[in-house]
Amino acid sequence: MASLTVVTMPGDGIGKTVLPESLRLLDAAGFKADYVHADIGWDFWCKEGNALPERTVALLEKHRLGLFGAITSKPKGDALKELDPALRDKGYVYFSPIVAMRQRFNLDVCIRPCIAFPGNPLNFIRREGDGFVEPRVNAVIFRQNTEGMYAGVEWTDPPEAVRGALQSHPKMKFFSSVEGKDLAISCRIVTRGACQRIARAAFEYAKTFGYRSVTVCEKPNVLRETSGMMESVAKEVSADYPGIALWSTNIDAQMMWLTKNPEDYGVVVATNLFGDVISDAFAGLVGGLGFACSANTGKDCAVFEPTHGSAPKYQELNPSIVNPIAMHLSACMMLDHIGERGMADRIRGAIGAVIQEGKVRTYDMMRLTGGPKVFEKGACTTQQMTDAIIKKL
Repeated sequence: MASLTVVTMPGDGIGKTVLPESLRLLDAAGFKADYVHADIGWDFWCKEGNALPERTVALLEKHRLGLFGAITSKPKGDALKELDPALRDKGYVYFSPIVAMRQRFNLDVCIRPCIAFPGNPLNFIRREGDGFVEPRVNAVIFRQNTEGMYAGVEWTDPPEAVRGALQSHPKMKFFSSVEGKDLAISCRIVTRGACQRIARAAFEYAKTFGYRSVTVCEKPNVLRETSGMMESVAKEVSADYPGIALWSTNIDAQMMWLTKNPEDYGVVVATNLFGDVISDAFAGLVGGLGFACSANTGKDCAVFEPTHGSAPKYQELNPSIVNPIAMHLSACMMLDHIGERGMADRIRGAIGAVIQEGKVRTYDMMRLTGGPKVFEKGACTTQQMTDAIIKKL
């Protein structure tokens, strides 16, 4: 029996396809572990009123290491409609299970590498002179994972106590005449401790992997208190890393600059919403969400997942067309985390070799519209992509 146990959470949609493929790849690479399946996702919301069942929480509390596929999340009204009729009107409220997991285990540091593989036909190119160049994109986004706009503290028709407290702020006078039923409020919560942890994690990563700069990406000129705290804390932390430059950008300007000179950026740190946005934007420069991996880490627990969604419209296609590389790269991040960096680099090398060779490509790498006819145009299946990577190990 292996000494390490990994909690596997396929979740919804294509998560049920790509996670087993990564386990197959890990096995082929020689990784030894026990795997324990855990329930999570939309089906369990509909049947049980909880998308993150306590039995899954218990498994993570025991083993502290997980691989996660994808989830489906829907708006409040749709969630209530799809809840088992026997559970309605009993106070159940849908909450994203991955957000709940991050908060439950304080997985407050999210790491999202956005690194271009040479030969990827989806890589960003830029016109220079009479031709084009392909800048080397090598950015790693550190996203604060438990606070900010995703903390989940919000109301429609806020209680009088909440509204009364907010009315003490002078700028609330502009909304004083709005009826409660027409008013929705979300709180952007930022704490100094969380800012310190994410900023220090970003600088430590830059130090370990040789990045020359850390960019704090916020909007302190408008969000003066919350973004202001993140920026000021990053400045304080940077004093402990004199060899690493600290840059500060506004999120809106950063979105423009990353499409002009993405190669200038190394490690980027941001609060939750801005980190989510900028990591997806950088992912678009290195092939899209089919190549976007992530780690959710805390003091003594970590869960690794691709950043793509559940893509339910592709779940039933047989054979599967989806790109498993983001899931594979997430598994590599797990290997890095547990000290198996050599094995992780070997898998990443095999992925890079398949991409560079260009003989095996999923539909997204061929810029095709997804559907069963992509195979007629030369696209590979999900399983064929994994097979090709295994052959390069």
